[in-house]
Parts: sequence; C-alpha cells; structure tokens
Amino acid sequence: MTKVIGLTGGIGSGKTTIANYFKELGVPVYIADDGARKIMQSEVILEQIKTIFGNAVFENNVLSRPKLAEIVFKDKEKLDRLNAIVHPAVKADFEAWLLQHEKYEYIIYEAAILFESGRYKECDFIITVTAPEEIRIKRVLERDNTTREHVLSRMKMQWNDEKRISGSNFVINNENLKKAREEVVKILKILNIKQNQS
Repeated sequence: MTKVIGLTGGIGSGKTTIANYFKELGVPVYIADDGARKIMQSEVILEQIKTIFGNAVFENNVLSRPKLAEIVFKDKEKLDRLNAIVHPAVKADFEAWLLQHEKYEYIIYEAAILFESGRYKECDFIITVTAPEEIRIKRVLERDNTTREHVLSRMKMQWNDEKRISGSNFVINNENLKKAREEVVKILKILNIKQNQS
C-alpha cells in the first residue's frame, strides 16, 4: 500500500523546492495547486465559479486567477465557497493520479492548506516546511507581482507554523537550502526504516 506523505507550509516557505528534492530522490510528487490549476480550466468548474463570482474574475472569457485571488484572500466566506468547488475535484484528480503510482512505497502530496482543508487526515505522515516570516515575504515578493500587504493577508488566512508543527511528524527549516536538502534525505531514511519494521 502506497504511503501518502503530506507536505505543507505557509506561503513562501519553499514547499515546492522541498517537493523537488523528494522528486530528485525518486519519490513521485503531486502538487495540489497544479491540480487545482488544471481543474479550473474545466467548463463545469468555470461555470460554478462564474455563478458565484460573476464576470469580474474573467478576462475575455478566460479565468483571471490574480483577480480571483484578490477577492478570496480578502473574504474568508468567498474563499470557503471557492474551496468547496475546487477541493472535491482536486481530491478526485489526486486519487486518479495515486492509482497510477501504486508501485511506489511513498508519494508526496504537496498542499499549502493541507490542515485547513482536512486533507491531512488522509496522510500517513506529515512534513511541515518553515522559514522566518521576513524571508517568506521576500521570496513571494520576488516570485509574484504582488505587494507586502497582499502577502501578509494571505498569511493570515493560513494556519501559523506553530499550529501546523503540532500536527506534523517532521519539520524542515527551509532557510538554508543545503541543510533543507539534508533534512529530506534524513526523513527518507527514517521512513524507510519504519517501512522495513512494519
């Protein structure tokens, strides 16, 4: 039975970097945000989004993710309504993906809101990626065309590190990339020992 390792962390913590380290070491990785992106191109989902948010989040009949993000990260109720559309579809997409990766002992399920969405309950192990807040803000500002205020408002919508860590099996501090990669190798060794003992 393939074990699901949940990988999470706040915006700018560097979850994708850590996910890529696992991938380099031969562990298949499912990125929930990529799954959501793909799903949000489906006509059924787009119609549901249009019903809730109207044409304001569309440009030339194409969904504008930045416009949608601007609305939902200021309004928790609207974020919850969007998640109620997208999360079940992402779950179905992931389950189909998982069936194609049954031969692997472990796979990584990477999601920013692993705890908030309740998906942590379906994971065998959970890894939280952390980094100091100022480093996280700097990373997001360099990566996205956004403002400090927008990054901070997104951070407020997510669980804090303390809360995430309390529900995790492993924690990777992703301030120094070399040390973070060493942590990934260490975690895989521990998981392989657990696998051999079970």
